[in-house]
Amino acid sequence: MFVLILTVVGMGLLYVLVAKFINENNAKTWLSGYNTMSKAAQEKFDLKGYLIFFKSFFYKLGVYGTMIYFVLFFLTDDKFAIKVWIVSQLLPIPYLIYKGNKYKNKK
Repeated sequence: MFVLILTVVGMGLLYVLVAKFINENNAKTWLSGYNTMSKAAQEKFDLKGYLIFFKSFFYKLGVYGTMIYFVLFFLTDDKFAIKVWIVSQLLPIPYLIYKGNKYKNKK
């Protein structure tokens, strides 16, 4: 049980730190997908707009995911709480991909 709590809190902290750490200056190194684009594709990419979305997304994923786990942990049992937490971490990923594709071409 302690390992589950440590994992949930650790992942939540990791997501929040990612949201705080990545910026325009280090995106060429740390932002997956952007760092492998050609220079021409990077110039077309709306990095400022994407970073606003990206930071908000990962901050909310870290905070809300941790909150969901602990609320369910205290209201139900730990097995149900971890299953819902895993689903709550996986469901938003298609949204991240879909929404992220909107920033490919600057307007």
